[in-house]
Amino acid sequence: MREYLPVFQSTIANDIGDWVVKGFIDTYRNIYTVSVDTKVISKLIELMLFPRIAEFARLHSYELHLAEHQNHYPDLTLAGTDGQKIAFDLKSTYRTGARTASGFTLGAFTGYFRNRDSRKNISFPYREYKRHYVLGVIYSRSRESIDERSMFNLEELDSIQSVAHDFVFLLQEKWKIASDKPGSGNTKNIGSTKSVQDLVDGNGAFSTLGERVFDHYWRNYLTKDMALAIESNVPYRSLTEYWHWLDGD
Repeated sequence: MREYLPVFQSTIANDIGDWVVKGFIDTYRNIYTVSVDTKVISKLIELMLFPRIAEFARLHSYELHLAEHQNHYPDLTLAGTDGQKIAFDLKSTYRTGARTASGFTLGAFTGYFRNRDSRKNISFPYREYKRHYVLGVIYSRSRESIDERSMFNLEELDSIQSVAHDFVFLLQEKWKIASDKPGSGNTKNIGSTKSVQDLVDGNGAFSTLGERVFDHYWRNYLTKDMALAIESNVPYRSLTEYWHWLDGD
């Protein structure tokens, strides 16, 4: 699939690196500008990539399964003729600096991640997946203000400012780009590294430690609320504290 990344790139961006999406069009041929909301951009990128991934699956004799619900993991499942399943999550994030990005959330560290025979919020039991990949997209947001009240016609299409540009695609196993901290917000999700180069190269916190350490770390990780619920203390909040916890356990 890494050899297919240029196909994804050409689907999303034009020759100068701008996003090819300019807005939404109605049946009256009016065009409404795209919001800079990251959730809107993320969903549109997903919708643009799905047909290309389906094309890849057909060419390589994979059976493609899409997640039936928005909050189910993963976004896509590729099942080979040998029955082995590979999880693909489509993730996008924006640059926060020359070398940094906002980062990805890499799925829950509770529920199906701990009970690997569970079918709750997951397409197939976690145990049935041989690999877990992230197909990631990193982009820069436009510095020019976008007036979302504007409306254009088709003749004005080329004059509409793209809200995103300078796309970079990556394909890495989830554990290779994971950090030792949860993702943003209060959700119980695994966070990723925020270095753009480390995301592309697969150099997260566990990349030199292996998937076994990644699994053990996140299957035993407790937030403050989780610890309180079982009348326990938070065992660790970083890899450094994790090693101390292992020594004392």
